[in-house]
Amino acid sequence: MKLPADLQLALDHVAATPSDADTARRAVGMLDLTNLNDGDTDVVVEALCARAHTPVGPVAAVCVWPRFVATARRALGDSPVRIATVVNFPTGEGDAAGVAAETRAAIADGAHEIDVVLPYRAYIDGARSKPIALLKACREACGDSALMKVILESGQFPDADLLGWASRDAIAAGADFLKTSTGKTQPAATLDAAAVMLGAIHESGKPVGFKAAGGIRDAAGAAVFLALADHLLGDGWATPQSFRFGASSLLDALLAAATAGAGAGETPAAPSSGY
Repeated sequence: MKLPADLQLALDHVAATPSDADTARRAVGMLDLTNLNDGDTDVVVEALCARAHTPVGPVAAVCVWPRFVATARRALGDSPVRIATVVNFPTGEGDAAGVAAETRAAIADGAHEIDVVLPYRAYIDGARSKPIALLKACREACGDSALMKVILESGQFPDADLLGWASRDAIAAGADFLKTSTGKTQPAATLDAAAVMLGAIHESGKPVGFKAAGGIRDAAGAAVFLALADHLLGDGWATPQSFRFGASSLLDALLAAATAGAGAGETPAAPSSGY
């Protein structure tokens, strides 16, 4: 993906960002711990929720299929960990009425955050009105009860310009977060796409967050995404309220990096959950 010169300079600036224990602990508190496998069960989701409370503090959220939202709510109890779920997932080919109904049902079951897939194939093909209408229907269904995180499936976009337009349209439709990917297609989260999406957030001047999802599996990779957000939007912008990683295997890597060098019997300070 060929980027505008200013975004390419930003990527060049952060490319060699090192990872360290402090950055790994920071990233743990921004993690949407995710399980969206076809064979998931209540037992799997309960185990996921148990993993959400780590030695360095809680993750930001767990992300599960809509049918497991109530299970997650029971498992988490009064935990600060939020419950996210997905709608119009993963193909992005649902209709507005169905997505709105799915969203309302998930919120009734206890979801705090709705990750909705933009009908990206239609959008890329030039049929913009229906995709935007679907996002607006989801936004209305979320109301003030849940965040709406719009999955653009950025790896399917042919160029940075069209991804930028999709980012701006999603923000205009009421997105609380822009999210790179479902994790079900390749490429998933890339730094090029992140730069375009973060650039659109910066240009909008609105309090819109960013979620990098799919393919980030180590602390070094997470550190570069965080450095890019810091560079484009300012130190301190990226918090659990404004920046997330969507992953499952990333947690173990972050915990290993976060506890590296801790003395025997010493527990690293837990980050604030932000909620």
